[in-house]
Amino acid sequence: MNEASNEMHQSRTPLARVAARLLRFSAVGALALSASACSSADSFNPLNLFSGEKYKTEIVPDVPADDLYNQGLARLQHKDYSGAAKKFADLDKQYPYSQWQRKGLLMTVFSQYQNASYDDAIASAKRYIGLYPTSPDIAYANYLEAMSYYNQIPDVSRDQERAAKAADLFAQIVEKYPKSEYAEDSRYKLQVARDQLAGKEMLVGRYYLNQHNYAAAINRFREVLAKYQTTRHAEEALMRLTEAYLALGITNEAQTAAAVLGHNFPDSIWYKDAYARLQSDGLEPHEDQGSWISKAFLHKMGLG
Repeated sequence: MNEASNEMHQSRTPLARVAARLLRFSAVGALALSASACSSADSFNPLNLFSGEKYKTEIVPDVPADDLYNQGLARLQHKDYSGAAKKFADLDKQYPYSQWQRKGLLMTVFSQYQNASYDDAIASAKRYIGLYPTSPDIAYANYLEAMSYYNQIPDVSRDQERAAKAADLFAQIVEKYPKSEYAEDSRYKLQVARDQLAGKEMLVGRYYLNQHNYAAAINRFREVLAKYQTTRHAEEALMRLTEAYLALGITNEAQTAAAVLGHNFPDSIWYKDAYARLQSDGLEPHEDQGSWISKAFLHKMGLG
């Protein structure tokens, strides 16, 4: 997947800042964590992954909670993400129904993500969201899950199920947590994932068009306009609709597609192509306000 992977530059995402802080965390700081583990704060700040809290338990496991937490942080510091995930998973298991479990599970998600164990990170994130739906870190858990799907988006010729799941999660973050620090990056990556989904529809639509299966092709291009008209593929979709409708002899819809294309993208090479195709048949762009194309396409781009 070219577009999504190329845009995964760390400077664009809050995860990069989180990782950077992990890497800068010194061994001395990790050992000193136990001294600060008595903090009374209930909220676990995902950008302050080194804060610790000490909780009393009726049954004391073999390894104290703060020791397990510190061991996990030490492994993160040395980029032993697999080892860190195991330590945080132990914390999750040994201290059920406690704040340590909540912290351990979230740190497990983060460690698995850093290890590129994306399916494991997705499963752990889902568990965290199920157990702690009102957690102050719920947006962060959703973001990690979305990023785990996003980093597995394949090239446009393959199934785009992961792109669809990433898009759904990023959309939820933007809608439910618009003021979170993950909203801006989620909005950007939502557009990348949607562009990928539109690209898949265009690929299939072009195939049908080349096979002269015009009805099937139109359905694919229609999907692009209905769901992904703010992506870069909307221009070509309108031109391909002009082409397909001309082939079927449905000139009214062909003229409407070209007119809508010209209205929204007057300088587009796709409009020049659509206009030329109409002229070759003695036609010109003309929008029928009753056409589904006119109704489906929002002239004010950015509202789709």
